[in-house]
Amino acid sequence: MTLTHFSFSSMFLLGLLGLTFHRSHLLSALLCLEGMMLSLFMALSFWTLQLSSTNFSTAPLLLLTLSACEAGTGLALLVASSRTHGSDHLQNLNLLQC
Repeated sequence: MTLTHFSFSSMFLLGLLGLTFHRSHLLSALLCLEGMMLSLFMALSFWTLQLSSTNFSTAPLLLLTLSACEAGTGLALLVASSRTHGSDHLQNLNLLQC
């Protein structure tokens, strides 16, 4: 495993571990998801550059677009939950209460 593969894998795993163990606030969960998406974007961009193929050149841009949409949706949910519940604690959110 090369150093670049190790760094991309460790970036993704650190985001996954942060999402798994430190998810007391919605904002921290969103930041961990964003870190995971950015590590996937960087790995996909590096893979596209290594292949030097034009077939996969739009895949990193598509992933970055989906990541921006995910971030916007997450921030909208953060604002809505903090307005209705008063905080962004994930344990206060109950899906059975609407």
